[in-house]
Amino acid sequence: MGTKWVSEMNQYPVISLSFANARGDSEDFLFRFLASEVRKEYMRYEFLWEEKKVSENMGRELSKIYDSLWNREKPDGGDNIAESLTELCSALEWYYGKKVKVFIDEYDTPFIQAMIGGFYRKVRPVLSSMLGSLLKGNPSLESTYLTGIQRVAKENIFSGLKNLAVCDVNSPEYADCFGFTEGETKKLLEACGLELSEKVRQMYDGYRFGDNHIYNPWSVVYYARRKRLEPFWVNTGENGLIRSAMEELGEEFRPGYEELIEKGKYSTEVKMDNSYYEVRDVETLWGLLLSSGMVTAEKILEDGECILRVPNQEVMRAFRELTSIYLGIREGDMSQMFLRLTEKKVEAFTDGYRRILKTLPSYHDLKEENSYHMMMLGMCTFLSRDYEVKSNREAGKGRYDIALKARRKDHPNIIMEFKYTRDEKKDLRELAGQALDQIREKEYMAGMSGEVLCIGLGHRGKEVEVQYRESTKAV
Repeated sequence: MGTKWVSEMNQYPVISLSFANARGDSEDFLFRFLASEVRKEYMRYEFLWEEKKVSENMGRELSKIYDSLWNREKPDGGDNIAESLTELCSALEWYYGKKVKVFIDEYDTPFIQAMIGGFYRKVRPVLSSMLGSLLKGNPSLESTYLTGIQRVAKENIFSGLKNLAVCDVNSPEYADCFGFTEGETKKLLEACGLELSEKVRQMYDGYRFGDNHIYNPWSVVYYARRKRLEPFWVNTGENGLIRSAMEELGEEFRPGYEELIEKGKYSTEVKMDNSYYEVRDVETLWGLLLSSGMVTAEKILEDGECILRVPNQEVMRAFRELTSIYLGIREGDMSQMFLRLTEKKVEAFTDGYRRILKTLPSYHDLKEENSYHMMMLGMCTFLSRDYEVKSNREAGKGRYDIALKARRKDHPNIIMEFKYTRDEKKDLRELAGQALDQIREKEYMAGMSGEVLCIGLGHRGKEVEVQYRESTKAV
């Protein structure tokens, strides 16, 4: 039984390209890749000029472009790559008597890679000319479909483009097409002998597209195949752009990022009508994070504001990498440090923390108690799978700095309190003891059950002392 679209099948000539693998580190590679992708489509339609199915002049032009796409001396095909798709459209309309549909998957990958590699200005004219001539004023074009994580905006490389319909993650038109719905996920897993459990939801659910809650399709399929609950999604190219943008914006982006890590949510203006490689500001970076799946919009407010959150545990794993880069700390060092903490090996945890403080980049400003608090909170993304991370919340008779509530029975609950001094004569062990006493006196353990590990930390610059106390029963 056919779908409502079956009547449209095989009715139009098609040009189909994918730029997904345009991930080289030089403009030379990107030009060669683009030439190769276009050349594949020319090879499919080689009969047009070889068998003289089009006019002599048209055949001569197609043959010239095709030969240039093989030219290794000029990997961009000279000037011909810019007009290659438009000329092919004209020939296909001539032969089939119908206008052409064009599909380009991950159209923005070359732009992203060029920006990361620092040669965006060198490749932009060719990329812009190729796409611009294809999409603007092309009489042989029926329609074009572009996919990518960066907005197709009239104000940038597509200026002057008419009849443009853009669907982003907040749009309702294709909201259930970006991934699997709850029902689809359940049906797939049951067919593979698996259950849609709460653990599966925490790992792969959490995206919001339009009014739909969506599961990551790539990860669900891999989970169904391998039957192991682990992160499968890797967004390497996009994460490279995000890392570059975070480093570029620095202090402008820092407060929002820290609030997202601390509270799990962040309300901010999000610009979805620009691409970051064209407009480099904080609001466009949040738009990139939203489009790439690193955050999802829990609620859309007025004036372009969104309440953003990290969708699930799988994506939080990617945030671990971003956080390590953001803090300038090796991911492995943080992982080992927290492993020792969950094992209640506080001395080993302290040694690891000291090494991290000593190797911090010189620009990392440790000038007050909150500096250490926020740095540790960022590192606690490494514990988000096994712990519920809370910061600066009311408990007992005051507000604790950081509380880690264990999700697993074999892990202790953890409370951390931070102290800081500039006084060179102050005993840091005594200062750490004061932090530990504050946990007990303020009854920060109230509401917790089971084993609780209380940790007081005394800081001065890149020096630290740690005091701890174990409790088998919360007060």
